[in-house]
This record gives sequence, structure tokens and C-alpha cells, in this order.
Amino acid sequence: MPYPSDHKPQVRARIVTRARELFTRRGFTEVSIDEIMAAAGLTRGGFYNHFKTKDELYAETLAAYASARRDEAPTDPCEYGPELARQLLSQYVSRQHLDNVDGHCPLMALPSDVSRAGPAVRAAYKEVLEALSGMFEACLGEGKDATARQRGLAIAATCVGAMVLARTIDDEALADEVCEAARAFAGDFMEPAAVDA
Repeated sequence: MPYPSDHKPQVRARIVTRARELFTRRGFTEVSIDEIMAAAGLTRGGFYNHFKTKDELYAETLAAYASARRDEAPTDPCEYGPELARQLLSQYVSRQHLDNVDGHCPLMALPSDVSRAGPAVRAAYKEVLEALSGMFEACLGEGKDATARQRGLAIAATCVGAMVLARTIDDEALADEVCEAARAFAGDFMEPAAVDA
């Protein structure tokens, strides 16, 4: 009996989901194709029906994450303004996000791996950064001006940097302090007066 027409895309999506969880938890080099396929309930041979290389899968996991974040975003972030930016900041730089190891944003979970990866992976990582900073930019700027873009990028960098540090510190109190400091700094930076001063 032949598979339904949506079988292959569903299997591919399952592989991408399991791979993203494993990559986020352990890093690109520490996860084998065999482990990914076993986590997806499949055999290694099936991998090559969907992907040419592990790098291709890695790039797709990053692109899928960026796409999912765009789908979750409000239709018009500008309509919600700085309040939405503050909510995004609080959710991103939080203990809950830090403790959700399988659900970490790849910006904080994978920077070392991406810095050594090929062009497709780097392009997908850039897309995730653009999605995060673009959300802040849309919430904080009147249109797409240079100041809004700079602020969006600065806040995204603050968020990611804080979470990378908090994730690597083996001192929960200090990790929480780093996050609290980053939230306060980025929150102050969201105010136009902080930029103009």
C-alpha cells in the first residue's frame, strides 16, 4: 500500500524537529546521523532520502526555527509597540528559556558550531538573528529607520550574549544576575531617550 502524499514531508519535519533538539542539547559535532534518525524513529538509510548531508539538515533546523518564530509573531508588531518588545525581552532572557534545553534559541545554543559551519548554516543562522532583531526593530521604530535597526540589533545582541553567558556559568545565582542585568540594560535601551541622550 503506497504512503499518503504527505508522508515524506511529515517524516522530513520529524527528522528536523528531533535533529534541532539534539543539536541544541549537544551541538552539531556531538550528534551523529544515527542518533538523529533513531530519535525520529527511523533508520540511517532513510536519512539520505531527505538530506544530502548533515550540514544540510543543520541549516534546515535553523531555518525551521526562524520560520516558526515568524509564524508565532503578531501580524503587525508595530501595532503593539514597546510593550511587545518588553515582553519578548522578558521571555527571551528568562530562567524558563534557560532551563528549556531542548527549546533553546539556536542563537544562544549553537554559536560556536555555526562559526565553523558552511555557508548554508551561516545563512540560516543569520535568518534567526534577523527574525529576533527584526521583531525588536518593528516594535521600537517608526518604520524601518537606522536607529530602530541599531536598537533592534543591540537588544538582540544583549539578549543572546546574556543567555550564552548564563548557559555556560556553573553558578545559578550568577547566571540569574547576568540575566537580570541584561534585561534591565536592554529595557532601558528600549526607551528613545536612552538613545538620544
